[in-house]
Amino acid sequence: MITVDQVLTGPAALLAATGHHPYARHALRRDRAAHGWRRDGTVAWLIAPDQGPAGAALGAAGPAVDLFAALLADGTLRPGRRLHLPGTSAEELAGRLTVDRLDQWEFRWTTAPPPPPPEEDRVVRLGAADHPALAALIEESFPTSTSRPGDPGIVDWYGIRDGDRLVACGADRSRGDIGFLAGLTVATDRRGRGLGAALTAGMTRALFARYDHVALGVYTDNVGALRLYRGLGFTGTEPRTSVRLG
Repeated sequence: MITVDQVLTGPAALLAATGHHPYARHALRRDRAAHGWRRDGTVAWLIAPDQGPAGAALGAAGPAVDLFAALLADGTLRPGRRLHLPGTSAEELAGRLTVDRLDQWEFRWTTAPPPPPPEEDRVVRLGAADHPALAALIEESFPTSTSRPGDPGIVDWYGIRDGDRLVACGADRSRGDIGFLAGLTVATDRRGRGLGAALTAGMTRALFARYDHVALGVYTDNVGALRLYRGLGFTGTEPRTSVRLG
């Protein structure tokens, strides 16, 4: 049995319940169905499979885990689906949710573009003709990336060229009400030259033409990237634990 304090129907109700938190503004699209619950101050929701993870939550991890465990037990959630939980640990999930994958990351955001770093003027928007070069660069420098040419969730690609060679790229995966950067990478033999900062700053500035917040995700063990993004103003932080249900 699912015990909750409040049932929340639709993105508007969920956004209001989270205080229009930047993560909720990213995860919830106003034109798509969503339903959720408030429990002990935590807000959790489910969305359709074509929109991303099956469910997510903001607030304390404990009530979110209990709620999703109940949804799994009654068949609303199925093994293999993904959840984005408030920051927690494998130990805290043991005996409550069975998972076969767990990733720790941070959702980070900024409310203003950064000062232009050197090389930012080399950042350009890419097109369909660049897809082969994008695919090759990603496979060489970021093979675990889930952002790939042809992905319908990607709005635009940006990159930096060295002559005819693409040496850095990133995806605009904006949805909801805020801009979102993903899949940022630099060719392995071009790292340490400021291209990552230039690419991130250039893309951030481009997205601020459409949004009042720009965000990105970064794994918690990627110390260098965390340092870079903090330096570029991505100081808003929401710890996330992503799991795939086993």
